[in-house]
Amino acid sequence: MSHENKKEEILKAFSFRHATKEFDPNKKISDEDFQFILETGRLSPSSVGYEPWKFLVVQNMELREKLREVSWGAQGQLPTASHFLVILARTIKDTKYDSEYVRNQMLNVKKIPEEIFAQMLVRYKSFQEHDLHLLDSERTMFDWACKQTYLALANMMTAGAQIGIDSCPIEGFDFDKVQQILAEENLLEDGHLAVSVMAAFGYRAQEPRAKTRKNIEEIVQWIK
Repeated sequence: MSHENKKEEILKAFSFRHATKEFDPNKKISDEDFQFILETGRLSPSSVGYEPWKFLVVQNMELREKLREVSWGAQGQLPTASHFLVILARTIKDTKYDSEYVRNQMLNVKKIPEEIFAQMLVRYKSFQEHDLHLLDSERTMFDWACKQTYLALANMMTAGAQIGIDSCPIEGFDFDKVQQILAEENLLEDGHLAVSVMAAFGYRAQEPRAKTRKNIEEIVQWIK
């Protein structure tokens, strides 16, 4: 495929993607295709490589119904989506620069030598304490981790669109009540995880209206 054709194909996928409010419940995403979508989430970038996320694929309809009762933004999606994703973000217990999670991530996942990691900790401490004031509160740290999950979310939705799969990002839910439900299901690793955002995947039940966006000139300013 030529360079220009590739660009056209990618932009076509972006135009295809829309926030699908209701899916065709009779159409299911294949295991192979959804594993592909999850893999694009796994390979997504994160600040200083922390990968502060966990993806819950909620296929249990009883749990979906519990979530629907406290998720006003997912009323049409939870009953009809082929696959429903709850994306969790790691809390300060894991994302603080000197946590055991960070140590394991750097030494055992990223394979960074111990002596290099010791030097990096000095930078991470300054980054969290002073550069971005992340340690001002536990909520600030959690929101920082949530930002990273949105990178994975966007990549998964785009990847889906490129193979003809619809999706919808969902923030319309009661945070505390969703937390309670997930905690009762023992899905939050004893406070190390909290809900960031949800996403539904499947095949549209009907065609959406034409996509509308601001003109490029309204949102881009070149500084030369």
